[in-house]
Amino acid sequence: MLAVRLNRENYEYDIQALLRSFYPEQPLRIITPASREQEIREGEQEWSIRIEEPAAHMLLDGREITWRNEEEQGAFKDGFKRFFYRTLAELTGRELPWGNLTGIRPTKIAYAMLEEGKEDGEIIDWLRQNHYVSREKSELSIDIARRERRLLSKIHYQGGYSLYIGIPFCPSTCLYCSFTSYPIAAYRERVERYIDCVIRELAYVSQAWGNKVLDTVYIGGGTPTTLEPEQLERLLGSLRELFDFSTVQEFTVEAGRADSITGDKLEVLRRYGVSRISVNPQTMKQDTLDIIGRKATVEQVVEAFELAREAGFDNINMDLILGLPGEDEADVRRTIDRVVDLSPDSLTVHSLAIKRASRLNQWIQEHGIGTLRNTDETMKIAAAGAAALNMHPYYLYRQKNMSGNFENVGYARDGKYGLYNILIMEEVQTIVALGAGAITKRVYPDGRIERCENVKEVAQYIERIDEMIERKERLLSD
Repeated sequence: MLAVRLNRENYEYDIQALLRSFYPEQPLRIITPASREQEIREGEQEWSIRIEEPAAHMLLDGREITWRNEEEQGAFKDGFKRFFYRTLAELTGRELPWGNLTGIRPTKIAYAMLEEGKEDGEIIDWLRQNHYVSREKSELSIDIARRERRLLSKIHYQGGYSLYIGIPFCPSTCLYCSFTSYPIAAYRERVERYIDCVIRELAYVSQAWGNKVLDTVYIGGGTPTTLEPEQLERLLGSLRELFDFSTVQEFTVEAGRADSITGDKLEVLRRYGVSRISVNPQTMKQDTLDIIGRKATVEQVVEAFELAREAGFDNINMDLILGLPGEDEADVRRTIDRVVDLSPDSLTVHSLAIKRASRLNQWIQEHGIGTLRNTDETMKIAAAGAAALNMHPYYLYRQKNMSGNFENVGYARDGKYGLYNILIMEEVQTIVALGAGAITKRVYPDGRIERCENVKEVAQYIERIDEMIERKERLLSD
């Protein structure tokens, strides 16, 4: 285990992200002046990084290294981050596909440079020189940014907004999950009161922002289709009654878990104008589904997808995760082959992210991180499958501790792109978010973003619903 002493807390995020990317199998602990425990534990290898502008002094793997800012162009922190990346690349003998970029939205760089009128070659050179991004990832980010610009040209930035509604209930909690979600079986008695509170939030937003254009609506979770048909009817009926849907370009509901999808629920979604849904297998390997706690079988996934087609849905997304426990390239290829046979309209390919709050951390301690394999080859297999379905990449984001240091990419056929997905990543439009754990982000004309959060725990959300509405009132009032 690595124990890294660091004297500057404001460098911790970037240093930790790069160390975890270069040493994914090595447990890591960062010790800062604010850390509760300062002593080195038995079995830990001590490294140190001391930032004293204009220099940095490091002891890494027994090597003493000093770097001075005169060696780099630009701000000290940017220069140090480049130097630290190069040092780790030399120590490990490898490079990362996204270089030293540690943020979750790398396409924002390409998007901004395209807005400035930069040519592709200029952007690629800049990303390579300043962040060591591979040519392949640079080209991918430019391709996506250009497509995003075209798709978002129809969005009302200043006078419009999008709406998110969170339903934090699931049939069960998956091994890798850290989202706000609760097992529906234990929370059934609270669901009706939860819907009451969401409708109260909806009523406030419709009154406060009734003069603005509503572009997209997204109901996520959790798994919204854990609600019973009559509960979905009550929620969607209130939504359609309170808001003008004549301007809505996309209405998405994450059906998600196949074991929550029924014909009656799909009929309710269709009746209230839902235009896009997700049926998410994550993998088509039954052994893996059992390990990660997805109760639906592969056969149920296929049946749910076909049921949605029969109900008339012509915009169905499927989510996959690469790097799941025990899966290799052959497993990913079999999953992609089955997905291609089903022919969804869009495909979201996730690289497994190891979240601190998920049960996956404990699983890794018992089985070893070596069982999680995401490679350049598995990413190419997924991309080839999307291409076989005539899909194009249209949004991309990254997360902390991603398997293989790769990315999540959304692919879709022309006309089936998920506008809300682009909006949540590019942060160019206000998104008003309702429900437990939801975070509203208001985007101002000058690009400034302010947020307000709802409490995560369902009982607290219900009990404090007046406070949640007051928080929104403070943020959304003009």
